[in-house]
Amino acid sequence: MRRGDVLVLGALTCALVVAAVAGLALGPVRIAPAEVVRILTGGAEPSPLRTIVLDVRLPRVLLGAVIGAGLAVIGTVLQALVRNPLADPFLLGVSSGASAGAVAVIVLGIGAGAAMTVTIPAAAFAGAMASLALVYVLARGRGGAMTGARLVLAGVAVAYILSAMTSLLLVTSADANHIQEVLYWTLGGLGSARWDMLALPAATLLVGTVVLLALARPLDLLLAGEEGATVLGLDTSRFRAAVFVLTSLLTGAAVAYSGAIGFVGLMVPHAARMVVGASHRRLLPVAALGGAVFLVAADLAARTVAAPQDIPVGVLTALTGGPFFLWLLHRGRAPEGVGA
Repeated sequence: MRRGDVLVLGALTCALVVAAVAGLALGPVRIAPAEVVRILTGGAEPSPLRTIVLDVRLPRVLLGAVIGAGLAVIGTVLQALVRNPLADPFLLGVSSGASAGAVAVIVLGIGAGAAMTVTIPAAAFAGAMASLALVYVLARGRGGAMTGARLVLAGVAVAYILSAMTSLLLVTSADANHIQEVLYWTLGGLGSARWDMLALPAATLLVGTVVLLALARPLDLLLAGEEGATVLGLDTSRFRAAVFVLTSLLTGAAVAYSGAIGFVGLMVPHAARMVVGASHRRLLPVAALGGAVFLVAADLAARTVAAPQDIPVGVLTALTGGPFFLWLLHRGRAPEGVGA
């Protein structure tokens, strides 16, 4: 690893620590950073502040770091997979499937009380996997070939259909209280974070990132285009299908616990690519840390900008990601290292 990469990773790690401490200290109840450190190191006596830090804010900060890192990694890979600089984890309809599954559970009242904390993520994950299967079938051409253009078109079509189904479920619901709950979930938020929600997305992210790092070279080959990658010995159709399945699994695991938080997977990979270049062996770790920093900071802003009201963090990521998306369109070309 180059010295410059080590410095970048070190700087991002420090930024993540600062963002995490700020996330633990700031909120409707402000806690001094020194007291936060004392609580984390076990030096504080049991108190309401200790409960706030350890049981309310710490799981939320950790979940934000995990989800942010995962979405950034997925976005980085998808932009190479479909050779489209506008790709992000929600391009392929997976988040729409997750939303449809979760909304179905909420509206139909499957499970009750504490049981819904299990049924909603389970239904979201199942919906994500169902949409994955549908997009996969639609994207395969004659002879089983799969191209980036077919993936994008199939994903957009499936996303529209599933979004319409979600709206239909909502407007036909007999309970008006469902609207606010569903709206918060579909916009994306971390307010429901708990310790028992961390294991699955964290394990999925870790394993998935390790696998994708091992696939860094073929991902780099895809940047050369279909013909160039094939000439260099890569079965692009089979490789694209396998990585598509993996990234969709990672997206389903993330969306199931945070809702549909958009644009993280669009913005962070471009920023990381500007710093360390297009090589995925260098790019993926930087994107992961950058995504973690970004989402932890965005969630902190969501909790404090209109305190005591908790704004869904997806609203803030959309407010920053929307202009970024328009800027990319205005440029009319892909950043260096990503095909148009």
